[in-house]
Amino acid sequence: MLSLGRYLRSSCFGLALVASSCRTAGGPTVQAAQSVVGLPAVSTMHPGPPTVAQLLRARFDSVTPGQSARSGQNHRAAAVQAFYKPVAIPAWLVGDSLSHPAQEVLALLARAWVYGLQPADYGVASLLSLRDSLAMPAPATARQLQLVRYEVSLTDAVLAFAHDLKHGRRHRVRQPAEAAAQLRAALAGGALSATLLASQPANPEYRQLQLALAQWLAQAPGPPDSVVAHHRLRFERIALNLERWRAEPIAESEYLLVNIPAFELLVMGHDTVKRRARVIVGKPATPTPTLRSRIKYFTLAPVWNVPYSIASQEMLPRLQDDPSFLAASDLAVYDGRHQRRNPRTIAWSEVTEQTFKYTIQQDAGPRNVLGNVVFHFPNPYLVYLHDTPERYLFAQANRALSHGCIRVERPRELAAWLLRREGNPTPLPTAAQARQSPPQEVLLRRPLPIFIRYATVTAENGHLRFFRDIYGQDQVLREALYCPK
Repeated sequence: MLSLGRYLRSSCFGLALVASSCRTAGGPTVQAAQSVVGLPAVSTMHPGPPTVAQLLRARFDSVTPGQSARSGQNHRAAAVQAFYKPVAIPAWLVGDSLSHPAQEVLALLARAWVYGLQPADYGVASLLSLRDSLAMPAPATARQLQLVRYEVSLTDAVLAFAHDLKHGRRHRVRQPAEAAAQLRAALAGGALSATLLASQPANPEYRQLQLALAQWLAQAPGPPDSVVAHHRLRFERIALNLERWRAEPIAESEYLLVNIPAFELLVMGHDTVKRRARVIVGKPATPTPTLRSRIKYFTLAPVWNVPYSIASQEMLPRLQDDPSFLAASDLAVYDGRHQRRNPRTIAWSEVTEQTFKYTIQQDAGPRNVLGNVVFHFPNPYLVYLHDTPERYLFAQANRALSHGCIRVERPRELAAWLLRREGNPTPLPTAAQARQSPPQEVLLRRPLPIFIRYATVTAENGHLRFFRDIYGQDQVLREALYCPK
């Protein structure tokens, strides 16, 4: 009789984990298999072919975390190992047949399209082929090898799908023990698919987009893989934005959301759009950053301190040509001691961008570029929401026009809503009244979360909305997702 170790070696037994795929838009899929660490030699004597449980124990029980690291084992293989490490028993088999959870989760993996993911990334074709091969007659030895290969490959696929569904494919979360424990708990709970799907982001931006994708695939003629093949770019654009929400979900129930490509501001409250306004965002050369923060106060009749980059790079050439333009725009120049200077007495021709040591300020008034109100939220980019005297610009389709800050339509309505949200009935002064007083800061007792995001596809009431990729970020993300280095 052969020892288990000799049996495994003589059978050339190896387990292949599912691979990631690389494809260009509309191009072919290229599979690249990743191998599990080889089986150890085990000297225990057995009267016949080893059982599936014995094969699993031989594969996993003697592998230590240190061995995994030395073998270059990736986090997916480490999660599979963690899943079988406590008790190496089959999770997807009942005797020599597939369990109901195995059939259930395989059907879920085959429908990965509706979540912006791809069955090929989880080896669904190989899993289906393995499943079908189990229905064919085979010697006991070959059958046990097929069962173990299916068992481990399905575990790897489910762990990968669970990770990608929750965190996205781009950001790899290295928590193999936690991922393994969550899968074991989901299996024990008896509602595997529902548990896996419940891990998706809960914010309405993600959920509405995912449902709209599922509806599109269901309504289009043909199976999902055929629909995606014929509309690859459309599918990828939707999938990219689901990936964005997985990487940066929103947990708050009430918040302000600015979507840069949509040129739109939404005030969200318990999955409902409470307010909507157009916005002007940064030009491609000076893009508005994505961020999360909280609006802590707003300023009425603000003074505009011209950012140094604008003053030294854009205003300096105009000052060298004609310093009088400052007065025409209600702008004043101050020196390093904050003493107001007559711009005509400064030798601007001798000032360079590097030696520019002046501050330019614009007082409150009808021409102030910040308009009548500014909303402040801490961020490292020094951007904010503000009014504008050039309100005609909101009628333009392309509103990527600013230096990075966000100009908002009807800002006084937003300010009044923020006060009502706090239970503050104090009416706002009119714009003219506010300009007759010094700048007035209005602190908020309940700061409002603000999220500035970049979503080129959104969905409302089941309808997909596509926006121009004004900063060219879709292609960067597409390459990261579909053609990993």
